[in-house]
Amino acid sequence: MAKIPRNFRLLEELEKGEKGIGDGSCSYGLEDGDDIMMSNWNGTIIGPGHTVHENRIYSLKIHCGTTYPDDPPTVQFVSRVNLPFVNQADGKVDPAKLNVLGKWARESSIETVLVSIRREMAAFNNRKLPQPPEGTMF
Repeated sequence: MAKIPRNFRLLEELEKGEKGIGDGSCSYGLEDGDDIMMSNWNGTIIGPGHTVHENRIYSLKIHCGTTYPDDPPTVQFVSRVNLPFVNQADGKVDPAKLNVLGKWARESSIETVLVSIRREMAAFNNRKLPQPPEGTMF
């Protein structure tokens, strides 16, 4: 099977992100519409219901390097959050602690990363973790 070039893949993801495919709990788009390399993205996750994250909106920065999608993007929370895979000093997501990044597959995408993070927010061990005040940033 032929490998889809990086820019074609990112254009596909951009189109999907702009259309808001999915249940609307996660969204993403380019940080700068003029970024021809499509490297820097913004992501948003709406906290899952029946958890300490309910009704909170979390902002993230996603960077797709030159080797994406062969290698995972780097992900960093802008909104302060307490989760075991998020560095509390700078908001960076540790790939070793989040399966979707640590066991990256070329078929994965920005959307699968955001959906996986949201799923982790609702996981039994994370759903009641004490959280920083709403609206605080890294």
